[in-house]
Amino acid sequence: MHVGKRIREVLDEQGRSASWLARQIPCERTNVYNIFKRKDVSVGLLKNVSVILGHDFFKELSAELKK
Repeated sequence: MHVGKRIREVLDEQGRSASWLARQIPCERTNVYNIFKRKDVSVGLLKNVSVILGHDFFKELSAELKK
């Protein structure tokens, strides 16, 4: 799973913008676009984004391991 792309997909599904996510993290909007490009992100960042979006990315990663 390309984590950055998946974060973008969930953000889009929720009708939220990169600017909104940047304000929540908080960071610059350009940093959020850089996150979208990353195949991997740190556990801490993924935890933070999971809480902000109310989406369990760790569960998706775990399910992928079982394939």
